[in-house]
Amino acid sequence: MDASVSVRVQPEDFDLAAEVSALTCGRADIGAVVTFLGLCRDEAGALNALELEHYPGMAEAEIGRICHEAVQRFGLQAATAIHRYGRIEPGENIVLVVTVSPHRQAAFDGANFIMDFLKTSAPFWKKEHRADGSADDWVSAKDADDAARGRWSR
Repeated sequence: MDASVSVRVQPEDFDLAAEVSALTCGRADIGAVVTFLGLCRDEAGALNALELEHYPGMAEAEIGRICHEAVQRFGLQAATAIHRYGRIEPGENIVLVVTVSPHRQAAFDGANFIMDFLKTSAPFWKKEHRADGSADDWVSAKDADDAARGRWSR
């Protein structure tokens, strides 16, 4: 079966088990499934919510490009990436990456690669809504995210 890529950017939540099942149902050639589920955290009670905005069309295209590169680079059988936008409260899902491959290392590497590039390349913006009522802040890019991406340079 040819490798497939599924990318969605959506305001509604997603179901991790359903997404894994969609990639694995009826397939006996898959040896590994790796999932990454990113959640909104409350920052020790300081955060009421995150507001995520994206560049429609461009976000999907960039995530698709990243996923296709991961499929080729690591020999994945499939990859799914779902990223939410809108108001997301602590404990809610933000992002899901699922990779499947014949072997575990490829699935792990593919999922890490997708997340490292998604965090730094996909056009998303996050605003923090603070619990104390102080001014809402746009979240700046983090040097640690750029460093994580840098490890994939050839």
